[in-house]
Amino acid sequence: LCEKTRSEAFDLMLQHAAELGGNAVVGARYDATEVMQGVTEVLAYGTAVVVEPAK
Repeated sequence: LCEKTRSEAFDLMLQHAAELGGNAVVGARYDATEVMQGVTEVLAYGTAVVVEPAK
């Protein structure tokens, strides 16, 4: 369950980066906080960037 939740958070982060015009995320991090007993919030965050081929 924990790995599935981390994966979903990561996928949402990539989706949000694409919505902002990015095609990659740098400095990706995870954070988990126990909101109450048995309920944990999982965050994935980073910086959306546009990566272009070297010229």
